[in-house]
Amino acid sequence: MKKLEEYVRSIPDFPEPGIIFRDITTILQDPDGLHLAIDGILRDLEGVDFDVVVGPESRGFIFGVPVAYALHKGFVPVRKKGKLPCKTVAMEYELEYGSAVIEMHADSIKPGQKVVIVDDLIATGGTTEAMIRLIENLGGEVVKICFVMELAGLHGRDRLEEYPVDSLITYEGK
Repeated sequence: MKKLEEYVRSIPDFPEPGIIFRDITTILQDPDGLHLAIDGILRDLEGVDFDVVVGPESRGFIFGVPVAYALHKGFVPVRKKGKLPCKTVAMEYELEYGSAVIEMHADSIKPGQKVVIVDDLIATGGTTEAMIRLIENLGGEVVKICFVMELAGLHGRDRLEEYPVDSLITYEGK
């Protein structure tokens, strides 16, 4: 079986010149690649005491739900503003060229719950930092953050230095 990074398709100059886009669809399309990714996250969570998995749309759903299922935990979706039907809590965060807002249901995290965040990629860390603030504002405790890929050159891990962070693949560039 190949290594997980061998399932990632690298696309040069997308979405702009000088950027190498790391495409996870090739992980998802291959049964072995998908197994490697989910099994890798499960290994990173061995021995971690937690109650619920949180993941942002849409790729956090893709990797977070099978992890929650395999470990018999609940899954809490984090969505873009206006996508959730009940009372929500929101957090605005900065993007490279502007800002965005994410939301969770106000009753999705109970005070004292231990939370694991699962997502496909850490770049600048802004989305994850916003999720942490939402979780903590609801009384939850983030005990681990798991990513499939990390773009180390964007220093997103620096924003998360108070939390245990694991990435299955690390790319030194941006």
